[in-house]
Amino acid sequence: MDKITLGVIIGNRDFFADELCKEGRERLLPILESKGINPIILDEDEGVYGSVQNRDDARKSAALFKKHSEKIKGIIVTLPNFGDEKSIVETIKMSGLDVPVLVHAFSDDIEKMDYIHRRDSFCGKISVCNNLRQYGINYTLTSSHTIDPDIEQFQDDLDKFIGVCNVFDKIKGARIGLIGARPADFNTVRFSEKILQHNGIFVEPIGLLDLMNRIELLEDSEQRVKEGLKEIESYLNIDSVPGDSLLKMAKLLLVYRDWVVDNEIDAVAFQCWDSLQGALGINPCTVMSILSNEGVPSACESDVMGALSMYALQAASKLPSGIVDWNNNYQNAPDKAVIFHCGNFARDIYSCSGNECPKVNYPEILGSTLGQENTYGAIEGRIKADEISFARVSTDDTTGKIQVYLAEGEITEESLDTFGSWGVARVAGLQKLMNYICSNGFEHHVAINLSSVADILEEAFNNYLGWDVYNHKG
Repeated sequence: MDKITLGVIIGNRDFFADELCKEGRERLLPILESKGINPIILDEDEGVYGSVQNRDDARKSAALFKKHSEKIKGIIVTLPNFGDEKSIVETIKMSGLDVPVLVHAFSDDIEKMDYIHRRDSFCGKISVCNNLRQYGINYTLTSSHTIDPDIEQFQDDLDKFIGVCNVFDKIKGARIGLIGARPADFNTVRFSEKILQHNGIFVEPIGLLDLMNRIELLEDSEQRVKEGLKEIESYLNIDSVPGDSLLKMAKLLLVYRDWVVDNEIDAVAFQCWDSLQGALGINPCTVMSILSNEGVPSACESDVMGALSMYALQAASKLPSGIVDWNNNYQNAPDKAVIFHCGNFARDIYSCSGNECPKVNYPEILGSTLGQENTYGAIEGRIKADEISFARVSTDDTTGKIQVYLAEGEITEESLDTFGSWGVARVAGLQKLMNYICSNGFEHHVAINLSSVADILEEAFNNYLGWDVYNHKG
């Protein structure tokens, strides 16, 4: 389980029973630790069981948060009683942290409404949120206004909040690599680098000529080239691929990965056709698939916004992402569509059972015009049946904003006699979604992830990044 560090503030109002803070701490912390959360919290012997009820406590808690600021990805405010709203917001402000905040309140037991047990957290949460709003601090709410930490519903809330923290942390400061200019006929993947820069997202370009020069410096006999070749041979079925094409793919893999590491690239958009086929004589799909599978999403056709969308989905789910075209209707089923691309999905996205496993070959469409011998490297296979999330982030130059649509659905078991990488997707209200996409001028590319994370992305994008979001609900 991946660990995440979160600051924790136990809110306390001094005229409530101290035992409520002790009990709240003892109930909450084991739950956080079971979720892989490393809590940064005042020691139990500081103040009233490590709670925050005045400015002195706020100062101490803020100093602790500052000490761990590079690690803290979010803050949980928990209210075992009404809490002191002023010291809570002062803690966050004085810490200087700009991270998501989850506001949690314990439930009262109506059989225990005496002084020792009465919490009033129901009311206190409203007051805390009011003050957070006054101070300009964005925050996330639990699914129920008050909720005990040891029930499944709260743990689901925690999972969602961890995802929100991951997305916000990864997107803010993300570095997207751009290899080559967009294909000439693809106006659809144009984007505003300046809008991205304004939102703290950076684009690092490299020309295809630069890439080719680095590839040409590699000798066939080099040990690392041989190791790259073995990696490709063990990754997928390559029985149909000529040896010289595999060697070129191995060299591309090494140069690609070196550039990603050297420039601290988080996701990549690659001009995958048609210059590379003429210059190197392969398709980069398998190499892109390898990088996507190991956590560096790689989008086709110089689609920077597609790469960013893939990266966001990965941050929310901890699973690899792919990019597809909304490609075909599926018979007369209004809620189904064929999603397709030549073939660069991460290996973990493909179905593999019996004889139905992905394999490397040439793409029939590009191969018919550029020559089969120049296009080996695309992957043939179907997406495995599973839940699926869709995301498309786009820059709107006319408004200077970033706009997003999100959706969820499933990949069905239905089959097709076709080529490339594909799946049959079912989305409730698909016609409404297609109408929204077309009416708002979105691209035909969409990022996919075999998970259910649309609500996580909506919260991160809209509440914390300030982007315009449509979360399709059928």
